[in-house]
Amino acid sequence: MSDTIDYGNLMHQAMRSLIRSVLERIAKDGLPGEHHFFITFDTMHPDVEIADWLSDRYPGEMTVVIQHWFSNLEVTDEGFSITLNFGDSPEPLYIPYDSIKTFVDPSVEFGLRFEAPEEAEAEDDEAPMDVMAEDENDDKQPKQAEVVSLDKFRK
Repeated sequence: MSDTIDYGNLMHQAMRSLIRSVLERIAKDGLPGEHHFFITFDTMHPDVEIADWLSDRYPGEMTVVIQHWFSNLEVTDEGFSITLNFGDSPEPLYIPYDSIKTFVDPSVEFGLRFEAPEEAEAEDDEAPMDVMAEDENDDKQPKQAEVVSLDKFRK
């Protein structure tokens, strides 16, 4: 057993569970209202399954949009599969949650960004997650979540 609680990893698990829950609802009921998603993922993740021409075109990362045309959305505990249209060519994809770098629903100004372990270590042991939000000028800018030290509340 570890001497510390890995809050960063627990938070990432919770955020990925949120994505899974949203996708399960979409698979069952379809996209409600104006909701749509921009999902950026690591194309080099060992469990990602995409066509060779897509991985050649997007070495490193790729952003997909789930909005008007998609089919075969299947959600599992580890990831999801979906067929998306690329220039009138339907392509099946499998995207594990661990490969997701960002998940954004611009219709409600919601977004999550996952930092790779090496990025988080390079910045800070307690690196905050970014949350997308709009300011008064309707410009989308990432806002840093504040990390509050619990020492403030100790007596």
